[in-house]
Amino acid sequence: MALHNKDSEVLLSVDEVLVRLPDGAEHEVSVDAARPADQAVLMRLHSIDDRDRAEQVRGSRVFVRRSDFAELPDGEFYTCDVEGARVVVLSDAGEANGAGLEGSVRTIVSYPSVDVIVVDMGERGVFEVPLVADFVTLVDTKKGLVTLRTLEGLEPQPR
Repeated sequence: MALHNKDSEVLLSVDEVLVRLPDGAEHEVSVDAARPADQAVLMRLHSIDDRDRAEQVRGSRVFVRRSDFAELPDGEFYTCDVEGARVVVLSDAGEANGAGLEGSVRTIVSYPSVDVIVVDMGERGVFEVPLVADFVTLVDTKKGLVTLRTLEGLEPQPR
């Protein structure tokens, strides 16, 4: 399976994973074995023991519980912890929502040069906001809040 985070080793140490089938059905499955292979992880899952069963789960996605993630240093966060967070653009005076702009985080995208927060600002559009201090002043995963200094200089992306 291809990895969302190629540096993570969490799939090598978990006892169970959640398998989401292409039709949306989900099943918790025990992990019998796992090992790294190039930029992927090869897993033997308990109930998938022949070609027919393997074909049934082709195209599935594999997830681990959030509680299985490693603790992060202060100032770092996982993408899943900010997806859906409320976004507020500060006013010129630095007040939250003083500019009257509010939205939500869709996801985070990693480009070779910078990570960006994809922010849906409703009718104003969807913006890719560089995850740098010039744009982002706060990411508070506990409050589900991201504050932005500005959207100035950014163009909305096609929906």
